[in-house]
Amino acid sequence: MNRLLQLWLTLFTATAILLTVCEIAIGDENAAPKADTSRNLKVVPIWTKDTPPDWAFWERHVLDQLFPASQEFVAKYTRDDGTIIWRDEWPGMDGSDDGYESFYNFPLYYALGGHADMVALSEKLWDGVTRQFTDYGLIDDEFDEHYDWMHHGESYTYFYFFGLSNPTLEKHRNRAIKFGRLYLGDEKKTSNFDPARNLMRSPLTGSHGPHYKNTAEDWVTHRPILANYPLPFNDIPNVRSSEDWNDDERFAFILQAINERMMQGDVPLNLTATSMMANTFMHTGDESYRKWVIDYVNAWKDRVEKNDGILPDNVGLSGKVGENMNGNWWGGYYGWHWPHGLFNQVESTLIGSGNALMLSGDASALDLPRSVIDLVTKQGKVENGQMLVPHRYGKDGWFAYREFNAKYLGHLWFLSRSDEDWQRLTKLANFDSWKTLSYRKGKGDSENVGPWLMYVRGDNESYPLDILKAGYRESLARLEAIRQDTTLPAEQDVHHWQKLNPVILEGLVQLTLGAPNHIYHGGLLHTSVRYFDPERKRPGLPPDVAALVERLTPNGIRLKLVNLNSSKTRRVIVQGGMFGEHQIARVKQVVHYPYQFDTINHKCFEVELAPSAVGRLEIDLERFANTPSYAFPWHTE
Repeated sequence: MNRLLQLWLTLFTATAILLTVCEIAIGDENAAPKADTSRNLKVVPIWTKDTPPDWAFWERHVLDQLFPASQEFVAKYTRDDGTIIWRDEWPGMDGSDDGYESFYNFPLYYALGGHADMVALSEKLWDGVTRQFTDYGLIDDEFDEHYDWMHHGESYTYFYFFGLSNPTLEKHRNRAIKFGRLYLGDEKKTSNFDPARNLMRSPLTGSHGPHYKNTAEDWVTHRPILANYPLPFNDIPNVRSSEDWNDDERFAFILQAINERMMQGDVPLNLTATSMMANTFMHTGDESYRKWVIDYVNAWKDRVEKNDGILPDNVGLSGKVGENMNGNWWGGYYGWHWPHGLFNQVESTLIGSGNALMLSGDASALDLPRSVIDLVTKQGKVENGQMLVPHRYGKDGWFAYREFNAKYLGHLWFLSRSDEDWQRLTKLANFDSWKTLSYRKGKGDSENVGPWLMYVRGDNESYPLDILKAGYRESLARLEAIRQDTTLPAEQDVHHWQKLNPVILEGLVQLTLGAPNHIYHGGLLHTSVRYFDPERKRPGLPPDVAALVERLTPNGIRLKLVNLNSSKTRRVIVQGGMFGEHQIARVKQVVHYPYQFDTINHKCFEVELAPSAVGRLEIDLERFANTPSYAFPWHTE
């Protein structure tokens, strides 16, 4: 009898344990998130199952197929050591940016969930381009000898993405410190930055310090391009038109005017350097870099205030506006008149203010680009129902009226989420053109901000599939162009490879991260969320997992997650912001019955996706509440 009782107790205990295990495995969708003691992250289980949506299949297909496309591209145009198969010599100061641009988004692709081999490949190609353009004489000690921050920005976006893909590599951190120190500055005139006056000493800076005097050799590759733009000044002796850039005798007078009027002092374009300093801060936590960004942006805000609300485009070495321009607030290098006008003022102020906002949490930093937008809007005029704004200013006032590139207004609203900035957008944007996707691929990968904005605000529901298919078609077209390319290396210009790079990421960035892609000329990638694979200890979406930020809500986002695997559970870490700058306050599953918000109060949480799980999460964010860092979740245990 005792043996029978013992057997019964044993069976009862085993059954109880089995039922407990089954209950844990099945999960209670109304239960509170489980604590993960290994990483101290709360876990939100998603067990609801549904037919996977079409966008999820396409997202995974694009993410998977970009890797073989990149391999074909690299195999054709590079050597085993990572250098580009090209010519032996290259003149002038221009070109290294184009070398880096050819592969600049490879680390970002890995950080989104691309193939693991992209880490080593992207680092090999960076090192190869650096060596190659050092041999050409453009780079010294791994940094451009001298160039402006539009072109530095194009180069070093590649470098910033290493913080997203492999932040613990010592050489990345050491380079970040070395590059950042170039701009911390001191009282020496050979330093790029003057900390006493809070200004850059020249529009052209780099590893050799401020570049006060240009040579004909510096501009040799750019002269034919600049012949298509207005002259930098209308009163240059012996110069008749922009075609004189191509006349050696008359070009000497253009060069003399540039050296005398433009090369000493600061310009708004230098605000793009804030990305480099923010990058160094996120690698090191050194407060001097955070302070540099905030102080430098505030210096430009102060200049606007003292200049009657107008962003001046030139500041002399003494800190005086118009010091070398006969007192004019316009006329500086890459300023209101030459060569691009409004475009550079908007981009640089957006980049600088976005970085200051991220590092300080102070939304008033955005008043800097707002001042630029409001300035040209006041001068605008309506033609055929569309607002046109001036893009240039000269001795006769505002001119060059055309539509404002509203994608920058989308970036501003994304950073602020304010009604005030949405009103700015509605004044200048052509919403009718945003209701459907008419895909555009510019030099960067961020031309389709408008249709994406319509989607995340509740319109243009076909956008996810549309952008994924459009980007994939562009990638296929570039692959075909690569296969058909028979030009010899000596015949290829310096932009040849960046035009063929088949790694197209805009759709993946927008849909998975809930953000417009970065501003191409040196902007950091500010996002709503990012993802990590806790099992493989790497960044990006785990295998079989697809993500879609469906809405940007007043307090956060609505995120849809899909596990395409019908037999395996997948786990994914969701982080607030690309750099952990957003605190995740609460998470709620959107299901057909009440589900209470769960308090997270952390920059990350983990989602456990059952086989074939499809679920929605409403995520409340406290935006820009945390100190940004490149650290992965397991780096801060």
